[in-house]
Amino acid sequence: MNKTKVHPNVAAASPAVPAAAGEKGEAVSLTVWRRSLLFNGKGFTVFDTNGNLVFRVETYARGGSPREVVLMDAEGVALLTVRRKKLSLAEEWLVYDGDGDEPAPRRFTARRNRSLLRTKSLARLSPPRSLDGTGDVPGCRYDVEGSYAGRSLDMFACTSSASGGNQRRRVASVCRKEAAVGLDVFRLVVEPDLEPALAMAVVILLDQMNAS
Repeated sequence: MNKTKVHPNVAAASPAVPAAAGEKGEAVSLTVWRRSLLFNGKGFTVFDTNGNLVFRVETYARGGSPREVVLMDAEGVALLTVRRKKLSLAEEWLVYDGDGDEPAPRRFTARRNRSLLRTKSLARLSPPRSLDGTGDVPGCRYDVEGSYAGRSLDMFACTSSASGGNQRRRVASVCRKEAAVGLDVFRLVVEPDLEPALAMAVVILLDQMNAS
């Protein structure tokens, strides 16, 4: 597939920054291309609605799935690192800020749903445990539902209310592009109260889970 068929501005690779959470009060629509800009690399290339480069992911693992994947901005600055947890009986991945070097703060632990029951749930992202091990650091939990293979996903933020109930709202979704460009090109829509980089990290997580 020629890059110009996905977006005409990719050759210029103009850096763009999607609207920050709540900056404009409207959803951010991104086009995700499941291919690296590098000839020999695997990964993702992400554009905004103007065809400008926003995020990129480049991996060099041969066969299977790499244990660590770094999400970068258009200029190659590491934003988030997705790392598969070693020696874990459960299929778990860790999401770190930056390039994941210690002592980079961990943002989330992601676990793949392996339930034998029929369920739409694919994965759950939970805040890290507190330093004393007594509980989770306060923050949102995210649930992902749908089909990654079919490029039809919804991401929900789940928080506890003061009354003890749970609040759940959709913060991102993945759907196929209208044009017949195959499953390697799809749309990622991010609501204003979620970081676009975190939504893209979830796409990377699901791609890793499907490949494992």
